Amino acid sequence: MRNILVLGAAGQIGSELVPYLRNIYSADSVVATDINNKVPASLKDAGPFVVLDALNGADMLATVKKYNIDTIFNLVAVLSARGEQDPTFAWKVNMESLINALEISRQTKGAVFTPSSIGAFGPTTPKDNTPQDTIMRPSTIYGVSKVAAELLGDYYHAKFGVDARGLRYPGIISYVTLPGGGTTDYAVEIYYKALQEGSYTCNLKAGSFLDMMYMPDALRAAVELMEADPSKLIHRNSFNVSAMSFDPEMIAASIKKELPHFELKYEIDPIKQSIADSWPNSMDDSCARAEWNWKPEYNLDSMTRDMLAKLRLKLDIK
Repeated sequence: MRNILVLGAAGQIGSELVPYLRNIYSADSVVATDINNKVPASLKDAGPFVVLDALNGADMLATVKKYNIDTIFNLVAVLSARGEQDPTFAWKVNMESLINALEISRQTKGAVFTPSSIGAFGPTTPKDNTPQDTIMRPSTIYGVSKVAAELLGDYYHAKFGVDARGLRYPGIISYVTLPGGGTTDYAVEIYYKALQEGSYTCNLKAGSFLDMMYMPDALRAAVELMEADPSKLIHRNSFNVSAMSFDPEMIAASIKKELPHFELKYEIDPIKQSIADSWPNSMDDSCARAEWNWKPEYNLDSMTRDMLAKLRLKLDIK
């Protein structure tokens, strides 16, 4: 990768991926874009920033040519719970942004990274140690769009030689940017509430196991995959990756090691619960480990310690 375009730079992943990439490849080599100018100053001031609607293919192509882009990170997406509120909008945003990125990369002979998700799986998928290649019959429009995205990435690679790669991310936990409408959002919100209020009301029930990953691992995984030797990649779209699997009781227990008086309560959201119930308890990421040496650095307790320490600074809590 030499010159990189990040679509959806102000989102949960993008807001941290942009500075991460700029630190590796230089600030001038990473162009951040988002649909409006209301983005953190760190994205605009530390390197190139362009207001760009990812559904506008002509504008995307012009930006790619202007900055001589060879790699696109397409992070534009309407997430699972929000997508169920407006399925047609979710499909339009998720698919048109991807098609534009793939088509432009076909013309410019570039590469595309598109994150997939555990949401690509469905209720008939094996729940435990979910294989890389398995049944994929998702029950949300978000999941349907992610399966379609994986297939399109494979198609554009096989048909046109586009270097399309991706990861099936689990829930991603970060102290920098709050998530925006995902089923796994509770695993971020719980840390804020633990520090601010000493308690948290969870919208998923006890026993709802889901794969999770701390943001530093998620960023590193994306770069390591895009830098991996293509001759060693049997799978391209998308690799199962994970770091930990836990339910609300387990994350609460981890927090109590640092904050003994923390209290977990429940008020179940039936929509989010039904989505969580349709997803795997844990994914098998052995293909990622074998094909490009994936290995997470954080487990639940080390993530909890770091999250609470970073949030204390962010929220100015002693």
